Parts: sequence; C-alpha cells; structure tokens
Amino acid sequence: MEDVFDIYTIIFLALAVFIFLRLRSVLGQRTGHERPPYDPYAAREPARPAAEKVVALPNRMPEAAAPKPAEPIVPGERWKGVAEAGTAVAAGLDAIVGGDPNFDAKHFLTGARAAYEMIVNAFAEGDRRTLKNLLSREVYEGFEAAITEREKRGETVESRFVSIDNAEITAAELRGRTAQLTVRFQCKLVSATRDKDGNVTDGNAEKVTDVTDVWTFARDLSSRDPNWKLVATEAGQ
Repeated sequence: MEDVFDIYTIIFLALAVFIFLRLRSVLGQRTGHERPPYDPYAAREPARPAAEKVVALPNRMPEAAAPKPAEPIVPGERWKGVAEAGTAVAAGLDAIVGGDPNFDAKHFLTGARAAYEMIVNAFAEGDRRTLKNLLSREVYEGFEAAITEREKRGETVESRFVSIDNAEITAAELRGRTAQLTVRFQCKLVSATRDKDGNVTDGNAEKVTDVTDVWTFARDLSSRDPNWKLVATEAGQ
C-alpha cells in the first residue's frame, strides 16, 4: 500500500511541475524592466530616434521655399519719378527709409493727394471730426477757429474739386524719429463763400480756379500709427 501511495505521489508531483512550467512559458516572469501599459495618446506621433529630434524655429521657412534676397537698388533709380538723384530731397528720403524700411514715396504721394482733397472738403463743410484725425493739434486749432468764426457770421463755403493736376515732394527730412515731407499741390477748384443771405462774398461759384498749396506732413516713425498728419500749410506760387 505504501508503494502505491508513493507511486501516486510521484505522479501528482510530476503533473504539478509540468503545469507550473507551462504556465511560466505562457505568462512569462517579471524582471523589473516590463513596458508600461499602452498609452493611446502617446501613439499619435511616432517616436524619433534621439539623433533626429529637433526643435522647430517659429516662422522659419524651408530652404526651398525661402524668398530670394531683394536685388540691390541702384542709388540713382531709387527715387525715380519722385526726386532727382543727388538732391536734398533724395537725401532726405534716404534718411526716412533708414528709419522706416517700409516707406514708399509713391504710396505716400497717393495718400497725400487723398488727404489733401479730404481736408479741403472737410474744412468747407465744417467737419471737425475728420479734420481732427488728419491734422496736428496746432493746425487743427487754426482750422477750428476759422470754422467757428465763419459759423458766427452765418457764412457757408462751397468747394468742389475739378482735378489735382500735380503733387510733388519739395522737401524731405528726418528729425530724430519724426519724418517730415513737404508737398506742393496744384489743382483746379471751384470755391465760393456765401453770407447768411446766400450772397457770394468770396470766390466764384461758377469759375474754375487754379490753386497751389504747399503742405507739410509728419509722422513719428517709432509710432505704430501708420498715418501722416498735416503740420503746416502755406499758399504756393
């Protein structure tokens, strides 16, 4: 009987060892270097080898898409159509570009033409709001005083542009961070001032008149405001 017990005991022990070895081969064993549980978010971007990891630079363009450097401007051609090379005006424009590389003289003249017409019309209509946005404080005070006196007398002004025949820069300079440009305007204008009874007291409501004005505009190049303001006016010849 003891021999039988010993035989069964040996059989059971053999089976236990066999089962243990099978489970171990299937489940494996912990070594302390197991991978962490799968993270679905970490798998959204493939990992790069350490040698390929880079830090992207903001606003950097690929070399193939990078713009070509601008071709150098011939000094004598820079202000063609605006100022003669070697003149004081050209030197002043060069100084302004030095303070503001984005300055464009032709673009400025286009804006100056528009401002000239707006200011003349706003003054005739007594539009103080428009004038305040386009004039320096000193010039606005002069315009506003003239409008106030005109209103006290009951006078009105009729003004109509026929054409702006020419607008040219006659002076340019940079004072510190303030750029100043003087423009000579030549235009055709119909203008008349009427009293409170409607009678014309100045000008002619039916006649086209040639008018020449010399206006100076200024802008602080360190300011984020891109607009130029009228800082001085005088009648031209």
